[in-house]
Amino acid sequence: MMRTLMSIGLAIVMWLSVMSPVSAAMFSFAGERPTNLGVNEGRLAACPATPNCVSSQAKDDHQIAPLAYVGSGPETMAKIKQAIVELPGSEIITDSGNYIYAEFTSSLLGFVDDVEFYCDDAVGAVQVRSAARLGESDLGVNAKRVAEIRAML
Repeated sequence: MMRTLMSIGLAIVMWLSVMSPVSAAMFSFAGERPTNLGVNEGRLAACPATPNCVSSQAKDDHQIAPLAYVGSGPETMAKIKQAIVELPGSEIITDSGNYIYAEFTSSLLGFVDDVEFYCDDAVGAVQVRSAARLGESDLGVNAKRVAEIRAML
């Protein structure tokens, strides 16, 4: 009896180790990386009409406050970079000093959010945009992430 249970347990562990990567790939909702990201004439991309994006440069329901400098602009960007690294599911894609682009992948189903930070010396703050790639609503995840990063500064 004990030998049978151990065999079943071993079979389940082996099946899970093989199927976990397959399942993650089959049920991933990463979507395609946007091609319109970056800073264009001092502005980040506009949010789509859907409520799954927040931006400090928006003038509508998507609007959030920019991130205040903590010391100088470069010091603030260094702190933002450290905060990104500490958050789960993050990967910095671009870091050019005054601009950081990161992807955040959810542990469940692999949804990806694109998050940008632009050190805007003209206003003395860091502009931020955080948007879900897929879906209609993000259930407030992007606004919460920006708030968490703000608190980490």
